[in-house]
Amino acid sequence: MGVEGGMKCVKYLLFFFNFIFWLCGLALIVLGVLVQVALHNTVVINNVSASSAPIVLIVVGVVVFFIAFFGCCGAWKESYCMVTLFSILLGLIIITEIGAAIAGYVFRGNLTVIVHESLNDMVTKYSNGTDEFQKVLDNLQIDLKCCGVINATDWRGNFGSGTNSVPDSCCVNVTAGCGQGAMEDSSKVHQMGCQTVVEELLKKNMMWVIVAALVIAFLQIMGIIFACMLMRGIRSGYEVV
Repeated sequence: MGVEGGMKCVKYLLFFFNFIFWLCGLALIVLGVLVQVALHNTVVINNVSASSAPIVLIVVGVVVFFIAFFGCCGAWKESYCMVTLFSILLGLIIITEIGAAIAGYVFRGNLTVIVHESLNDMVTKYSNGTDEFQKVLDNLQIDLKCCGVINATDWRGNFGSGTNSVPDSCCVNVTAGCGQGAMEDSSKVHQMGCQTVVEELLKKNMMWVIVAALVIAFLQIMGIIFACMLMRGIRSGYEVV
């Protein structure tokens, strides 16, 4: 005997919520990828916690994507075993997502130190770095219209033979040799350092990740509640041998 009366409503609600979870899984994957790209294309950050949250969200997104499909099948076929397993797996996912949100919040609190150390390391190693390494920092300074870590004077002693020279990527109008002797010339060189700009960019991305994880966790809790209601209805509607 199938699920009847109000339980049918719960069944379709669970089916609808699983469709939402499917979309949420896709959203987690996209958000995780975007933040991971922002972390590693914007600046080289040598800190494990910096990339742990987006990586966890990508993995969770993939798992949620498939669990949602599994939950849809369980709800549609009114399978007690499948719905129970769906509830257990979803509960584990919620715990993981909350952990990722906490990791993201902790990283956000340590962002200033991490970004400062990473940028300072890049500026120090710039002159002796590979072309690819230099290109990363050059693109960062051009795209964000910044220079150095705190300001343009961070390049003193780290670039060129002249003490007042900066990489051409620091220039307002980038041309070959434009940074020679122009370190403190605000009409030629950006004076604002990259640390503040990078921090704001990463904080914005991390906040989106935290909010997305918590909102999706709330929706999944609602899904577990509906799943438990459906399990109870299935169990009462079937004679278990």
